[in-house]
Amino acid sequence: MRLPTLAFAALSLVNLAHAEDARLGPLKDLNGYFPFAAPKSVQEWEPRRDFVRRQLLVSQGLWPMPTKTPLNAVIHGKIDQGDYTVEKVYFESAPGFFVTGNLYRPKNISGKVPAVIFPHGHWTDARFLIQPDKFVREEIATGQERFEQGGHSRFQSMCVQLARMGCIAWQLDALSDSDSKQFAPEVIHKFAKQRPEMNRTEGWGLYSPQAEANLQSVMGLQTLNSIRSVDFLLSLPEVDPDRLAVTGSSGGGTQTMLLAAADPRLALSYPVVMVSTAMQGGCSCENASLLRVNSGNVEIAALFAPKPQGMNTANDWTKEMATKGFPDLQALYKLYDRKDYVTLQRGEHFPHNYNAVTRGGFYAALNKHFNLGFEAPIVERDYQPLPKEKLTVWDDAHPAPKAGDPDFERTLLRWLKSDADQQLRAAAGSSEGRERVLRPAIEAIIGRSFAQTGQVGLADANTQWRDSHFRTQGRLINIAHGEEIAIDWLQPVKPTGEVVVWLDDAGKGSARLADGSIRPELQELIDRGVGVLTADLFLQDDKKLTQTRVVASPREVPAYTFGYNHALFAQRVHDVMTIARYLLARRDSSQPAVQKVSLAGFGKMGPVVAAARAVMGGTVSKAAVETGGFRFGQLLDYRDPMFLPGGAKYLDLPGLLSVASAQPLWVAGETDPALFPSATLHRGTDDAKTAAAEWLLK
Repeated sequence: MRLPTLAFAALSLVNLAHAEDARLGPLKDLNGYFPFAAPKSVQEWEPRRDFVRRQLLVSQGLWPMPTKTPLNAVIHGKIDQGDYTVEKVYFESAPGFFVTGNLYRPKNISGKVPAVIFPHGHWTDARFLIQPDKFVREEIATGQERFEQGGHSRFQSMCVQLARMGCIAWQLDALSDSDSKQFAPEVIHKFAKQRPEMNRTEGWGLYSPQAEANLQSVMGLQTLNSIRSVDFLLSLPEVDPDRLAVTGSSGGGTQTMLLAAADPRLALSYPVVMVSTAMQGGCSCENASLLRVNSGNVEIAALFAPKPQGMNTANDWTKEMATKGFPDLQALYKLYDRKDYVTLQRGEHFPHNYNAVTRGGFYAALNKHFNLGFEAPIVERDYQPLPKEKLTVWDDAHPAPKAGDPDFERTLLRWLKSDADQQLRAAAGSSEGRERVLRPAIEAIIGRSFAQTGQVGLADANTQWRDSHFRTQGRLINIAHGEEIAIDWLQPVKPTGEVVVWLDDAGKGSARLADGSIRPELQELIDRGVGVLTADLFLQDDKKLTQTRVVASPREVPAYTFGYNHALFAQRVHDVMTIARYLLARRDSSQPAVQKVSLAGFGKMGPVVAAARAVMGGTVSKAAVETGGFRFGQLLDYRDPMFLPGGAKYLDLPGLLSVASAQPLWVAGETDPALFPSATLHRGTDDAKTAAAEWLLK
């Protein structure tokens, strides 16, 4: 009898024997290298653009967008500065969550005018900052500033000049800075250790496993504030909705990139001292789980193409941008015939800031693309900066909310969770909603679509004839991603074309009993012509694994690891997709092609199979899942091997299983049939594996 040749015919497997799983290498962190390879065509780029943008929105907790509740904006305390005015503003981006800042307007407005959102970076009390005379003289001497008065505040300098150019400028506070005091700096920018009182399944706080499982982060809150800032500006009758810009430096540059990528209403973006293939943003407020997995700041900036965008270099991590990153951005813009729409202002001789020279680059871009009509170059004029007491939004008539209130933190996250649940339950109620909202989100949190699995080959194959089947052992090598999986595949003599990928905590030994014989229920599958494949998913052979790796950092911020690396749970889902890809793409003239791949998961592999089925959709013929009542939202350790950022957000495990509802599903370990209306629910006393095998044969 001829043994089947199990190689992937289109591949040369010469080098596969020497493959080593790339996932065993060092973890990536924010100080890694994040290149962006320019696509060869618009057609190649746009699917990638859509995936990265969706990943970004999911990472920020903005898929779906939180309900836009009334802003309840308060504008007061107008200060007349001759040719411009300054006003104090606060509004609610979510119920009880205040965004604070100053609104600069031209004195005499005629018709619709452009508006600019100006977030700042990590300068303490940035909106109020008045630098000492010695500092200003040094900046004038080095060419960073021009004026002895206006040079005291580069933040006010930007806004004053924009108002003098006929634009409205909205300068908002970063969380825990200036008038934004509802969160303490120790939470927003200096978070160090997990807080036991905030790490619980109800009433949790930021950075906890529950917050991460629901994609609630400081960065996401700031992105929400930026989006609501767009809403605020568009509520002003004099703002031109077609001429909205955003610019900021350092952490404000990060906020600029995020807003430009997330909100299509922006027409011009100018992130300063932040776009780089090197360091991606060091503060906890600049990191979110999922955000930069297989991506980076240059690609995030690329999401804005082909709309006009500028950036700069300084004597910091951006100093190599002219040769690393920017040429690829130019190449991307060239595909849209807009090469001149992306600019880089060189400034490696300047330190990390938003100085007058760099501001001039932004004014030039604004003037050009918004048709302001000024003669170039645009040069600032001096002005008298305002002190803190004139800029603060809070006074006796407008009292500030409680500062650093942990109850407010819990309440806000509880509202975001409740609001998301309400929207997601509505989406889950229809097949259209599941496909439009849930599946794309789950694909993003797993970090790979089935189409992105890539080519797979078999190495170290050893095929032997047994009494009733062929047994093939070897390693599947995912060539595109450098991943490997040990498999044990039992093929019937007369195959029907269906293979069940049978996964449980025993790994590739799960098909056998202690004496080495095949489990009776699996022997029945083989006898009926159904193949059975068992496998060791990533690190499943490490029986001592109780916690996953995290990046080297003294700060217990989950996003420092999971903002750059897939969670172990997601990597195991990738392995399931790799197995399915191999089976369905296999070419072997001696054996019938695999027509159907079904999945069966037990123990901790049950949720893995549930996630794989959700991502793979109709690729999976049938699925049997033992959940054990598992819920991502019950985990209390972000290093748990079952932890998944976003795992609880999309209605947790029942949400995963609600997707792909057209394919047959069998579920064990659950008691509420209402949660699984399209599934066959196993509630008997017989063995779940036996019952699952019987169901798979029907």
